[in-house]
Amino acid sequence: LKAVILIGGPQKGTRFRPLSFEVPKPLFPVAGVPMVQHHIEACAKVSGMKEILLMGFYQPHEALSRFLVSAQQEFKIPIRYLQEYAALGTGGGIYHFRDQILSGGAEAFFVLNADVCSEFPLEEMLEFRQQHGDSHSFVILGTTANRTQALNYGCIVASADTQEVQHYVEKPSTFVSEIINCGIYLFTPDIFQHIGEVFQRNQQELALEESSNGWQRAEVIRLEQDVFTALAGSGKLYVYKTDGFWSQIKSAGSAIYASRLYLKQYSKSHPERLAQNKPGSPVIRGNVYIHPTASIDSTAVLGPNVSIGEGVTVGAGVRVRESIVLHGASLHDHTCVLNTIVGWDSTIGRWARVEGTPSDPNPNDPYAKIDSETLFRDGRLTPSITILGCSVTIPAEVVILNSIVLPHKELSRSYKNQIIL
Repeated sequence: LKAVILIGGPQKGTRFRPLSFEVPKPLFPVAGVPMVQHHIEACAKVSGMKEILLMGFYQPHEALSRFLVSAQQEFKIPIRYLQEYAALGTGGGIYHFRDQILSGGAEAFFVLNADVCSEFPLEEMLEFRQQHGDSHSFVILGTTANRTQALNYGCIVASADTQEVQHYVEKPSTFVSEIINCGIYLFTPDIFQHIGEVFQRNQQELALEESSNGWQRAEVIRLEQDVFTALAGSGKLYVYKTDGFWSQIKSAGSAIYASRLYLKQYSKSHPERLAQNKPGSPVIRGNVYIHPTASIDSTAVLGPNVSIGEGVTVGAGVRVRESIVLHGASLHDHTCVLNTIVGWDSTIGRWARVEGTPSDPNPNDPYAKIDSETLFRDGRLTPSITILGCSVTIPAEVVILNSIVLPHKELSRSYKNQIIL
């Protein structure tokens, strides 16, 4: 078995700014570890997993290389990065590197999108394939969304008894199904034959147009629209529905939501990562991750859903809730930080209040997903979490509400509903 994690590249992730300016989005820490580490950990646990490949078009990146070296040591499994020469789409990349994926005689391989958070029921997908399909069938991980939100995802219509996918539509304009694609797949080498057919067809269509970059354009293949739509109804494609948690991480607001889901899972999977209430240490409410190098005053109150990064300093009487504080940040005495991402090496002065509006799914709707809202609605900034880029300085006794502050800014007053350039 192998696993391929699609990490994309620098031209995307614009909804994740200003955080994606500093680190590639897959390395952004969610619940205390880089986003993509959750994927690697889940893959490394699957018995028979021989290699994990990260695929994207980030230039060789010092942070990425460092991360891969440390992940290989931690999980004792070969991990490599394959760099695409351009954005080839979700199917084009794996087709381009098919020899690397199949080398060593891989019988099957997982493909995971890096910008989702999930329980990653990979073993269950393998079992499901043995029970339902034959050894050559493919499995999509699906989950249930509510009717209105399903339109924002790939929708799957499957037969009730066999779970065979009969119809697949990416972001339909009208309601098709409540079962949506989670961006996690189990393939056999046969998938390359189907992707190859799309590639041949693209080439033939391009041969009719005189075009200089024809080869590159033929290699841009989208698994969802180009491959699944054609495979649906052929008896080859099945959906495994998960009841576990799942969410996309498209915007910075969804990172706080994903952090909450992972922190909750830690109580079962990594209890050692959760902070405990001890005499002389800060008050912990709910699930909180604190990096061992962080220095936190015993009068601070943290949680629920707080993740404190490396080398962070938290002063006396500070209150932090539903927030991610990134490495090197410093929260001076009596600051209040709610629904906020505090960027690397940022400083918040005494008695300041930094607050955002949570963008969580509706808690009363079991199938609600997080809305990937646009930044502006009716010409105004949509209230959402507050984001401070790296090295932002907030003076004492000011209030920052629902604002996005770009890196390296020194603010001098309070702000509300603004993007501070």
